[in-house]
Parts: sequence; C-alpha cells; structure tokens
Amino acid sequence: MSKVIYTGNTNTTGGRDGASRSSDGRLDIKLSPPGSSGLGTNPEQLFAAGWSACFLGAIGRAAAERQLCVPAEAATNAEIDLVLHDDGYVLQARLIAKLPGIEVDLAKSLVELAHQLCPYSKATRGNIAVELNVV
Repeated sequence: MSKVIYTGNTNTTGGRDGASRSSDGRLDIKLSPPGSSGLGTNPEQLFAAGWSACFLGAIGRAAAERQLCVPAEAATNAEIDLVLHDDGYVLQARLIAKLPGIEVDLAKSLVELAHQLCPYSKATRGNIAVELNVV
C-alpha cells in the first residue's frame, strides 16, 4: 500500500528569469539563469539543495540500519551540472559526503547504501550520470 507523505506545490512564472512561490508561501524566490549576474537562484541550485538535504538524511538512515550514528558535523554537497550536448541539454551530478570520524571504507559503504535509499537518487537513477565521493 502506498501513502503520500507530503506534496510540495510551487507556481513558477517567467521561467529561468522569473519567480517561484510555494502554495504555503514558505518559499518565495526570484530566479535567474545559471551564470548570470541577475538576482536569484536557478533550478540547478535548487535541485542541488534538495538532493543534498535528502541524501544526508538517507546517509543517516543507512547508518541507523547498521546501528551507527552520523556525526553532527556530517555534510553533503551536491554539484549539479547543466551540460549542452549536440542533441540538447542534460544534467549530471556529483554527491560528496563528509563524514568525519567514520572510517573511509565504512563511509563509502554508507554513501552507496544512501544512494539506494534516497528518493532523489531513485528518481535520477538511469537518467543522469551520478558520481559518489567521500572526503
């Protein structure tokens, strides 16, 4: 049985030079194209923020499954590239995890498991190139 836990709802006007606002008003941002000097963020930054937050949560879940705790200083970076190929635009990503105090091989194992658990990772699997790193 499936159960919807939450639905994010936004309205965007003006595309990459516009604005986005959530239905509850908690998100209200200006948009600008990547690399421009315009005010605001861009879809790639928003996607990176959402994925990195979700991915850190998935690392926590992966650690809990192994009865481990993620250190408070743990962090994830998501780097989202907008790439122009001959046949059009695509995205590619790098997920970088910092898990201080956790041995490197164990940290890599947790990151790989998190990549199987994270809903963003599941949504992109097979659709974009994703590189996983531990620093």
